[in-house]
Amino acid sequence: MRYMVGVDVGGTFTDVTLIDTRSGEILNHKVPSTPDDPSRAIMNGVEQILQMNGVPVSDVRYLAHGTTVATNSLIERKGALTGLLVTEGFRDLLEIGRQTRPGLYDLFKEKPEPIIPGHLRLEVAERLYADGSVRKPLDKQRLREAVEQLKAEGAQAIAVCFLFSYLNPEHEKQAVEEIRSLFPEVYVSASHQVVPEFREYARLSTTTLNAYLGPVMRTYMENFQQSVRQAGIPVDPYITQSNGGIISIQESVSNPVRTAVSGPAAGVVAAAHLAELTGYKNMITFDMGGTSADFCLIENGEPKISMEREVEGFVARIPMLDIHACGAGGGSIAWLDAGGALKVGPESAGSMPGPAAYGRGGTKPTVTDANTILGRLNPEGILGGRMALDVDASKRAVQEHLCDRTSLSLMEATMGILSVVNANMTRAIRLISVEKGYDPREFTLVSFGGGGGLHCGALARELGIPRILVPPSPGTFCSLGLLVTDVRSDYVRSSQLESHAGSIQAIRGFFSEMEQEGAAMLEKEGIPEPQRKYVLGLDLRFKGQNYELTVPVEWQELDEAGLPAILERFHEQHEKNYGYSNRTGTVEFVNYRVTALGELPKATLSRMDGNAQRSVEPLSHRDVYFSETDRPDYYRTAIYQRSELLPGDRLTGPAIIEQMDSTILLLPEQTLHVDEYRNLVISTFGEEA
Repeated sequence: MRYMVGVDVGGTFTDVTLIDTRSGEILNHKVPSTPDDPSRAIMNGVEQILQMNGVPVSDVRYLAHGTTVATNSLIERKGALTGLLVTEGFRDLLEIGRQTRPGLYDLFKEKPEPIIPGHLRLEVAERLYADGSVRKPLDKQRLREAVEQLKAEGAQAIAVCFLFSYLNPEHEKQAVEEIRSLFPEVYVSASHQVVPEFREYARLSTTTLNAYLGPVMRTYMENFQQSVRQAGIPVDPYITQSNGGIISIQESVSNPVRTAVSGPAAGVVAAAHLAELTGYKNMITFDMGGTSADFCLIENGEPKISMEREVEGFVARIPMLDIHACGAGGGSIAWLDAGGALKVGPESAGSMPGPAAYGRGGTKPTVTDANTILGRLNPEGILGGRMALDVDASKRAVQEHLCDRTSLSLMEATMGILSVVNANMTRAIRLISVEKGYDPREFTLVSFGGGGGLHCGALARELGIPRILVPPSPGTFCSLGLLVTDVRSDYVRSSQLESHAGSIQAIRGFFSEMEQEGAAMLEKEGIPEPQRKYVLGLDLRFKGQNYELTVPVEWQELDEAGLPAILERFHEQHEKNYGYSNRTGTVEFVNYRVTALGELPKATLSRMDGNAQRSVEPLSHRDVYFSETDRPDYYRTAIYQRSELLPGDRLTGPAIIEQMDSTILLLPEQTLHVDEYRNLVISTFGEEA
């Protein structure tokens, strides 16, 4: 293997990372995204970085990318026309949901409209008991009539979700067989294949999302694969999943819902890799791009996983990295609400027309415009000088939309934009840390994305986070994550069993069955036996509780002697999450999980020896306004080029470090040193990092 390529598609820019596996050299490139067809920007970026570095396409041996196709299809409601087949009497479950309001105290906030309209939700006569036994056999005549009706309506996809099919999938299997016989061209998604897990609404919602996205993802993937082959790249690309692993194009078409947060997941994976290299095991990741900011917590080197979350208001019951997003990117637009209060986001200027500073026709003030006015972004241009910035256009946008409608001066309005967006991001970090029992002061803030470096110092200081780590190429860090991950697939079974020795045999049977499924998947992906690994987990709860906690288990614990250790692990986790645990209470097993991992070759970050005695001279100086100090004012600020900084170098703020893909702001009195992997390690409060 010679060259590895990772591509991350963002709302504003598409990032490309190229790694020479022989020399360890890492090269980065950015191109504007093409929202109408993301594959155009991907292929433009890949072809450009190869040409710029004289790399023949035949030398590319690995290609992976994070996709926003599934997310964008949900946001824009551009999925396939989808029909739904459900058990008789459950036609409206998709609309009823859990009968919870999205905003408890907002009487005017509405739930999103179901992605499948009522006339395409059809009932089929069949019924299982709660133990999976048959109460009423599948009425195949009613099934055929329903399929013919959906065919006449022009359905492009059909979701099948029958009651208790996670215990006995036979009726769903028969339905899928009939659908493919009568309507072979339609995309079919059955709940026992997508999420064979109890909780009826979550299973139904996830299955319908999968069907809704299937034809869109299939078309995109076929076009993308064809583009890759036309370019002469000799390998099939991998796709990032929401769980942080990658999978082949064929598998992603079968389960497109698993790519719902594909892009942000890659950055968290890269941060976890950095945690392993640097020894900073507890991290809070901060990924600020042009459209949004994403946050995730890593504890002891392992990113937090959520088994269920909402994607654009729809429940998805699949393992995902527990990433919290907020509409706070460089392109987030500042505006005044009806009461005259300053707001920022979630609407973004995107890549076109972009912030006013980009000179592409944007007229509304954005976070990027605020940083431009304050001198934090180089007025002569960003992206290594490839994109000039129009400072006067930024000032006009702030003046027209904010100052002229309030009593704020230009400087007050500009600093107000940054204060509001920083407050939004601070709240997001508290959601994943403080509100879940974690103290931010015990973590390192890993800042990446094109905009992260401009805001990380202020966020860390506000939250008391002592240390910030900025990787060598923060603006393209997510694309690096695609080169340090593994093939991954998650499997689950549901069966409520009491926590005694009599349940162990059934549990071992579930795990064995799922490991066989995982082995078949890894075989199809071409992963050799020595590079396969299986991770086991159990969902437990006290009898009568609504929700479960997942605890890791080992095969050797699955006997009578190992049961007390598993239960003790559950009690410890329960106490950490809820503040108490009843060790005399009855505990039950609910779900059984296996993660199949296939190890792939990974990009390596080269290590360099440092020189603590070297004196670093700035390239230039410029006046930059800082309000994040006890004395808000313009400061004469040293400007450094990131490529000139070497391990062992030390700086004291105020300072700005510029590079092609990002700009890093070092606040007054903060200090910085460069570690052996060329990470910038910033001490938030001026002490030795």
